[in-house]
Amino acid sequence: MVLSASSQKRRNVDNLPTFDDPKIHYGFYLGINQNDFKVNYRPSNFPNTIVKIKPTLGFNVGLIADFRVHKNVNLRFEPGLISNSKTIYFNNSPPLNTERDSIREIGSTYLHLPLVFKFSSDRWNNVRPYVLAGVSYDHNFSSNQENSDDNFSGEFRMKTSNFMYELGVGVDIYLSFFKFSPSIRGVFAMNRELIDDNNSNSPWTSPINIFSTRGVFLNFSFE
Repeated sequence: MVLSASSQKRRNVDNLPTFDDPKIHYGFYLGINQNDFKVNYRPSNFPNTIVKIKPTLGFNVGLIADFRVHKNVNLRFEPGLISNSKTIYFNNSPPLNTERDSIREIGSTYLHLPLVFKFSSDRWNNVRPYVLAGVSYDHNFSSNQENSDDNFSGEFRMKTSNFMYELGVGVDIYLSFFKFSPSIRGVFAMNRELIDDNNSNSPWTSPINIFSTRGVFLNFSFE
């Protein structure tokens, strides 16, 4: 009688007891992001330049294909779309001519193609913490890389193709009919995203050495 009651309690606690058995399963995610830029400077004729970035919240949406490599390791492909915007302020010495010259508005939409490993603990009742690590390719649909105009014409140019690495943590929560997984991850560009102006003595791009994305994603996955 005691064993029967214990078994019944166990069944009531463990939702979706066989969810992790299949080799492959699918899902989708929704989320928000805030992308900034890491800025590093180099010697130029504008030695006191300071570039400030004001990011705004953006959104993420995408699909999930999950392949079980081991009972505690999964390989995930998570293609999606990312949209966000930033305002860039240039504080130069000598100063730029007008306020319009010192501000650039950057709105971007990316095709985000991450391949990440998910390392999970053993399941404890209906929760399972995990960590994430992987790489991704981003295609910037809003890129004006091929535009011959540059900042002298008001065009702040960025590369179309970028490569990132990602690190994150989250928790799987097994509900009655699906698995819900909130996670937070950091995304960091591995390449310089800025396109230099045609004039090598540009007050906008000549002082900048590194200009690359660093962002925080908060995702909510449904599988």
